[in-house]
Amino acid sequence: MRVIYLCQHFPPETGAPQIRVYEVSKELISRGHQVEVITAFPHHPHGIIPEEYKGRFYMFENWDGIPVHRSWIYPSPKGSFWKRLASYFSFTFSAFYSILKSKPTDVIICNSPPLFLGITGYLGAKMKRAKFVFNVADIWPESAVELGILKNRSFIRMAERLEMFLYRKSWKIATATEGIKEYMVRKGKKEEDVFLLPNGVNTDTFAPQSKNTELLREVGIEGKKVFMYAGNLGYAQGLDSVLRAAALLKDKQPDAHFLFVGDGQEREKLLNLKEELQLDNVTFYGSVPVSAMPDMFAAADYSIVSLRNIELFKGARPSKIFPAISSGVPVLYCGDGESAAILEEYNCGKIAPPENPEGIAAAVSDLMSVSDKDYQTMRENGRKLAIDQYSWKSIVDDILFHLGEQNKEKRANS
Repeated sequence: MRVIYLCQHFPPETGAPQIRVYEVSKELISRGHQVEVITAFPHHPHGIIPEEYKGRFYMFENWDGIPVHRSWIYPSPKGSFWKRLASYFSFTFSAFYSILKSKPTDVIICNSPPLFLGITGYLGAKMKRAKFVFNVADIWPESAVELGILKNRSFIRMAERLEMFLYRKSWKIATATEGIKEYMVRKGKKEEDVFLLPNGVNTDTFAPQSKNTELLREVGIEGKKVFMYAGNLGYAQGLDSVLRAAALLKDKQPDAHFLFVGDGQEREKLLNLKEELQLDNVTFYGSVPVSAMPDMFAAADYSIVSLRNIELFKGARPSKIFPAISSGVPVLYCGDGESAAILEEYNCGKIAPPENPEGIAAAVSDLMSVSDKDYQTMRENGRKLAIDQYSWKSIVDDILFHLGEQNKEKRANS
């Protein structure tokens, strides 16, 4: 099978969409399929294009064995909504040049958000006489409206019309969660034309390790139970509630320590809140490269995954869950809905109510008293779940099945 993966974000950027495209592409190529990635020049999250890409409109490179076409984007990390929109549209149009430079293909898989890239995916598929698969990781513009990012009613109506057009015109839709899948069916897409393409994990890279005592000594938290949050320090994560839970626990559970790994727009606010609450049981470690994350998980007893109490997030499957359980680290999920149900069903974590410091503190206290036997059971359950359902191998198996290639692949290997 010949595949073009169309996405705004790709390594060396980090994040769930970037990792998903990279890992799926690598797995497909390893099985003998032709894959090309069409993406923008690196610019996320700081809005700065690296020197080696500056001053170019287009560039082709081989990224770790993956053929990659890159084209110009107007970078805008923290500007107004209209600046971000200009950024989206700049790549929406520049990507057509990369499509012209790419090889013939059978399928174009197009990532959304941004929704507008679907225009390129749909028209590009027409140009290439290929099938158009729309990979929806977030329902847009609905999510932007619920978060208060998008308020212009005329623009919302226009975006909703474009959304429905792209859903109708796609051959198949791949969704990040069951909730989004159900949404597509409600919007009129046939159930057999919608399939799950969730976030996953490299189960070889993220595997259980012995305790990282060197990092614990470095941070000065030897002998503590470490509750680690690793990822973007953003508004959607509601991490102020986790800090307020830490304040409730600093005297009641002196052996519990909260370790924050990452950076983001809310970092300064969170640091100020830490000072205001005089939290000596909280450490902000800063960002680390993805390659260092297995060592970070080896220092953690539990991994915190947190979201704000918004109806939209009940259908979320945060990518942070999967490297944690694959590393044998149970998850404290401060949220509700689909992810909470998965963690409870497979007994590989603990659920706390979102944006509820008292509830989060109570969950931490419960985890502090978990027996060694029950803790080991959670570790083993999480690892098994990651391998069985969220390894890139199993995810690519599903992709090939839904694209009608699985039987061909089996015949070729027999």
